[in-house]
Amino acid sequence: MATFVLVHGGGDVGWYWHLVDPELRARGHEVVAPDLPCDDDTATLSDYADAVLDAVGDRPDLVVVGQSYGGFTAALVAARAPADALVFVAGMIPVPGERPADWWTTAGFREAVASQAQKDGGLTGHGDPLVAYYHDVPRSLAEEAMGRSRGESSAAYDDPWPLDALPSVPTHCVIGAEDRFLPAPLQRRLAADRLGVVPDELPAGHCVALSRPRELAELLDGYARAVTRVP
Repeated sequence: MATFVLVHGGGDVGWYWHLVDPELRARGHEVVAPDLPCDDDTATLSDYADAVLDAVGDRPDLVVVGQSYGGFTAALVAARAPADALVFVAGMIPVPGERPADWWTTAGFREAVASQAQKDGGLTGHGDPLVAYYHDVPRSLAEEAMGRSRGESSAAYDDPWPLDALPSVPTHCVIGAEDRFLPAPLQRRLAADRLGVVPDELPAGHCVALSRPRELAELLDGYARAVTRVP
């Protein structure tokens, strides 16, 4: 059995994982999905990691999972806790010293969005979140997700990722092949350049945990079984 530590994305809440949670528990795992203190404008990335570590306590066999902007926090948690694996899901993969505010430029985000938007008629990068984020999520579920959204700490957003290297643990990436926020070509390139891995892909948009929870849980379960003592 593994303990999955599920870190939500920017301005979100732990509820984001509520469909993945029972799928993982049905496979014999424990789940921790805390709310980050992102609505505290003074909270830093280290504060985010502290909140996650406080929620985890002394649980063993950790598999740390970060959604989107949550990748910055998940990578920090995996470095500070006895993690067995790290997973980026549609994730912003940091490099040492990189501020989240700078990621969009250093990762080549804008160029990737413009290129993909030319191919899909402007769906990628669209201003309507129902088009850009939730296009493959049931409408009622998407509206509930938007209703739960919060602000994001400017202190964290401007905080350089504080460690000298990403954690030396087995690391995986899951991407949505139909992601209209972080285009799949961008995510494939960053997975190769920053982690040296080939991502696993699901036929999904950016909010994989809401649109493909069972398929995502199956991938996460497989990662856990590869590195922990799962019968």
